[in-house]
Amino acid sequence: MEGIVYAIFGAAAAMFLAGSGSAIGIGYAGQSANGVLSEDPDKFGIMLILVALPGTQGFYGFLASFLVILKIGLLGDVLAISTSQGIQILGASMPIAVTGLISGIHQGKVCAAGIGVAEKEPNHAMKAVIYGALVETYAVLGLVITIFLLNGIKL
Repeated sequence: MEGIVYAIFGAAAAMFLAGSGSAIGIGYAGQSANGVLSEDPDKFGIMLILVALPGTQGFYGFLASFLVILKIGLLGDVLAISTSQGIQILGASMPIAVTGLISGIHQGKVCAAGIGVAEKEPNHAMKAVIYGALVETYAVLGLVITIFLLNGIKL
């Protein structure tokens, strides 16, 4: 029975940490964007892209959590999971949990700086989006490793 607790904790950690990274990152970018929009509301479109970009980590954490929930049968007949298997699932959830947290925060900071670029040089705004997307790469890698690890765990 202990195994299911570890597995559920893994699902919760993936969502909580990656979602927290996204929320913090969106907060940084949103604060910067609101400052720009107070003076030039016509820049909403590019500001929206830069503010939304750090939000993807939360979706990755959600996907990883959902995969854990499906794997352990939490939506139907819950599987009997050993402590060892539960710890494996918890460990498999950590790559997206940690990369989602850290990359979400830093992507928000990069996007907040990019908002300054978009404000002063609107023609160069997509360059700022590319910088933000570079940070995203590590969250994607964390999600991919979490998926591979989850698929490798035999229940």
